[in-house]
Amino acid sequence: MWNPSIERLPQRDLEEIQNRKLKALIFYAYEYSPFYRRKFKEIGLNPWDFDGLRDLDRLPFTTKQDLRENYPFGMFSTPLSHIVRFHASSGTTGKPTVVGYTKNDIEVWVECLCRGLVSCGVNSQDIVQISYGYGLFTGGLGFHYAVERIGATVIPTSVGNTRRQIELMRDLHATVICCTPSYMLYMSEVAREMRMEIRETKLRMGIFGAEPWSEETRRRIEDKTGIKAYDVYGTSELGGPLFTECVERNGIHIWSDHYLIEVVDPETGERLNEGERGELVVTTLSKEAFPLIRYRTGDVTFMETDRCACGRTHPRIMRILGRTDDMIIVRGVNVFPSQIEHVIMQVPELGEHYVIILDRKPDGLDEMTVQVELSEKAKIERTTDILELERRVEGLLKEYLNVRAKVEVVNPGTLQRFEGKAKRVIDRRKI
Repeated sequence: MWNPSIERLPQRDLEEIQNRKLKALIFYAYEYSPFYRRKFKEIGLNPWDFDGLRDLDRLPFTTKQDLRENYPFGMFSTPLSHIVRFHASSGTTGKPTVVGYTKNDIEVWVECLCRGLVSCGVNSQDIVQISYGYGLFTGGLGFHYAVERIGATVIPTSVGNTRRQIELMRDLHATVICCTPSYMLYMSEVAREMRMEIRETKLRMGIFGAEPWSEETRRRIEDKTGIKAYDVYGTSELGGPLFTECVERNGIHIWSDHYLIEVVDPETGERLNEGERGELVVTTLSKEAFPLIRYRTGDVTFMETDRCACGRTHPRIMRILGRTDDMIIVRGVNVFPSQIEHVIMQVPELGEHYVIILDRKPDGLDEMTVQVELSEKAKIERTTDILELERRVEGLLKEYLNVRAKVEVVNPGTLQRFEGKAKRVIDRRKI
């Protein structure tokens, strides 16, 4: 699946492909999507007058609310007879998002993820344990199809039954695992309870996503398991897991012959320059059933367009810093859970599991409490040492976030573990 003729294409040639595909997309959406035809007419956009990348700013944004309001088929651009598969989001904050795929959509999805897997070192000799959920969630089947296309072997464990997963990892000689980073950390704990270590297996690599995670978490995973950890990005709306880091681990390559990305100011919608942090906006250039134009993902990142040391010329997004809808506002200060994780993971006495609790005091002021587990390796015996540790972490959080947080250090194994996406925030201000 290594395709240097595309993956090392000069920037000018990539832009020519994007320009041609973007113009075709606008005609396609106007012709076959009632939603986009209505949107274009509202802003007076004539597809025949659209000048490709130069006119990108003229195009309207698409939001998740648009997808919910048009549930289930209002965003589709092909008849249902052409749909070969549905996937859907969880719908935890409203109507679920239903995405349809044509046969070609599946092919593009698999091709993109195959490129990513090969770029980070997966090959036909690998045995890949897929511990993402199968079913309506895109993670399990997305990786399954891509791994088989590469010629590697799949262990389709899905989520749950962790002890059995670890046994299969050991007995079937898994070399690569795909799951959430929080589940990998949980697996390492369970393995120790089973009197074994992940580093004693054949596992050499993990590809982790579906939740924001930090560089510090990467180091914790690698220290605990002895594997190399790679980041993966994708959303169900865009098609599923699509893009990964390469062996350089300096950003996630976005395959720009199929996806056009921008980073915009979340408040104003203005496009930001390279290196500036903002909201990721994606236009699908190849999707047939469910094309999206300037889709606001809600993910916060920044973009780099210089050639990667691996030789690939496609743009990269840096690690997802959080989501615009996950941002916590505490006493007027914007805080992302990933920022709190960044601080926690730098304190060796603390473990990896934490929860953020938000309350509103009788005087109307917000109060943020961070409960975090003590590391099993921490040598703390006196209560005064715990209190001193809590005060030290409170000081680090205040310095990094510019807002005060109360810290409660709890015993190892106290906080809830998650086999899927970790739930880090409990906001009791809304209750």
